Amino acid sequence: MNAIGFDHVQLAMPAGLEAEAVALYEGVLRIPQVAKPPQLAGRGGCWFEAGAVKIHLGVDPDFRPANKSHPALIVTDLQALTVSVAAAGLPVIEAEPLDGFVRAHISEPFGNRIELMQSIRTG
Repeated sequence: MNAIGFDHVQLAMPAGLEAEAVALYEGVLRIPQVAKPPQLAGRGGCWFEAGAVKIHLGVDPDFRPANKSHPALIVTDLQALTVSVAAAGLPVIEAEPLDGFVRAHISEPFGNRIELMQSIRTG
């Protein structure tokens, strides 16, 4: 049997920064926060899900930001989204177009790298 897809991406975060995570993921990226299952709720962190996009943030007591490994999110309006990210005070780094996409990298309030990709294919 082979792997056939992803259920979610788990990123680490430091304890106590859930409000900052909600501000980015729900407020800027527009991925709604969902309740964690009761058996996991006491561990801290938070989950964000919209259709097939599922990003779960878990508290890591030895947190170090992931500044190389990262999820890449497909977006519909990269320019508007990066303006919103910058207005929220977070860094935006333009990236070279790649395989029919324009791209940018952003950094969460606690340093994890997130790639944003918009298709430039037409027709």
